[in-house]
Amino acid sequence: MTVQTWTYLLVGITFALYIGIAIWSRAGSTKDFYVAGGGVSPLANAMATAADWMSAASFISMAGIIAFAGYDGSVYLMGWTGGYVLLALLLAPYLRKFGKFTVPDFIGDRYYSNTARLVAVFCAFLVSFTYVAGQMRGVGLVFSRFLEVDINTGVVIGMIIVLFYAVLGGMKGITYTQVAQYCVLIFAFMVPAIFISIQMTGNPIPQLGMGSTLNDGSGTFLLDRLNSLSTDLGFAEYTSGSKSTIDVFAITLALMVGTAGLPHVIVRFFTVKRVKDARKSAGLALLLIAILYTTAPAVAVFARTNMINTVSDQEYSDMPEWFTKWERTKLISFTDKNGDGKIQYVADNAKNELVVDQDIMVLANPEIAKLPSWVIALVAAGGLAAALSTAAGLLLVISASVSHDLIKKIFVPNISEKGELWAARGAATVAVVIAGYFGINPPGFVAAVVALAFGLAAASFFPAIVLGIFYKKMNKEGAIAGMVVGILLMLFYMLKFKFGIFDGGKEAVTALKKDWWLGISPEGFGTVAMIVNFVVSIVVMKFTPPPPKEVQEIVEDIRIPSGAGEASGH
Repeated sequence: MTVQTWTYLLVGITFALYIGIAIWSRAGSTKDFYVAGGGVSPLANAMATAADWMSAASFISMAGIIAFAGYDGSVYLMGWTGGYVLLALLLAPYLRKFGKFTVPDFIGDRYYSNTARLVAVFCAFLVSFTYVAGQMRGVGLVFSRFLEVDINTGVVIGMIIVLFYAVLGGMKGITYTQVAQYCVLIFAFMVPAIFISIQMTGNPIPQLGMGSTLNDGSGTFLLDRLNSLSTDLGFAEYTSGSKSTIDVFAITLALMVGTAGLPHVIVRFFTVKRVKDARKSAGLALLLIAILYTTAPAVAVFARTNMINTVSDQEYSDMPEWFTKWERTKLISFTDKNGDGKIQYVADNAKNELVVDQDIMVLANPEIAKLPSWVIALVAAGGLAAALSTAAGLLLVISASVSHDLIKKIFVPNISEKGELWAARGAATVAVVIAGYFGINPPGFVAAVVALAFGLAAASFFPAIVLGIFYKKMNKEGAIAGMVVGILLMLFYMLKFKFGIFDGGKEAVTALKKDWWLGISPEGFGTVAMIVNFVVSIVVMKFTPPPPKEVQEIVEDIRIPSGAGEASGH
């Protein structure tokens, strides 16, 4: 069968599975809709958490970033993995014991203020919508390439699928759908990695294959070959880094604390029965996530090596079919600058004739390596599973923020449970439509802002959550001031140095690098904004009234569980 036929078959089967699960697990109450009834098993929650965590950014983009950035791309591995550990150990059990449905709900109640709740809702919207727009665009691109439909049609199909199980099932439907999606995406990521590792090095374990010798009899290590291929084309050695130490530290920390503050992941720990189940599912999820994260560097090395060998100094007319099909998506393009008909892929921009979007590396990797058609189709199904699982989690955060934090807690406190459930479904529907619109008509900054969403989460949520759990004297004035200053500072830095809004537009961005504060890039500035948030929160707290005694007692209670053994789970 052809790749397209296999893709229709595998994507059709997985979509039918997702829809079937959504019908089986449809929500009947607000508790079902928000936290899946609070009765999800640790293993199921771990798989759902892993799927929620590993978005299209992890499945499609991360290995692509590492393939092009080499050593510098390791910040994403360290930041995102470290962020999960931080969340699992520092925040998840305490947030679960507090027992609220959403992050804005925690902040609103912990800081006894609807103003704090509104600020948190704004931050949740900002982070979630920028993140989900990129997921929907990723869905459109996968459909465009593998099902050969228009990108916009692909986005609409993705919208309909997400709308079905997110609106019908809420968190209950999403949770069990994400269990299936984890199985699909991890299988789809590992199978081609194992195939190519055997093909290139003879070692079936990709993590070991990356550091092995090539099986061409030369005795050359794969990484040494990639280094020489890179330097021959004028690029830096793949295993060398160019970022400053302070920027590497700032980006890694921003990704860590930003990831720990992402609302769609935090809410997953409210779906289990007890605090100890939250801890157990957090540990299991880390193991499940590590399977993909430890494999991504190997996939990056395989893909980069194969691509250079395939395209560099080759006749354009002899390019394989995969090259032509990716050209249609405009994610790879060739301009014959010297008119010789050969592809000159070099570091010198004036001479370089090939532009490759890093997002195609994972998706195109099996095609470049000439793997069987069913493996190529499997990767497409995995990419869709990763994008849809995260999109669903983010859309639920948005709908819960509207129905629970705005309507129920502020505007219509006497709303019935049935009315709140309908409001949640209505909000999810509107959120899907808005996300789809941005997927079809992405503003020029969406791709960049998705990467910066972690900085926005670090600058806003993380200090408020940490201080809310571990510092009982933190009051509403301090938390609100910190969140507002942190998010505004991050937005200013992002607009100035990432988009050149105040200095002549995108064309000025490269020149502005020399003016980065402390030499820290926009991707790492979330660390600075987070520190400023902490400082502002504590300073303002010192000059304003302390929180009520009952709030301080709540903080004591969530930090120090009463009793022992099973009692600590309640």
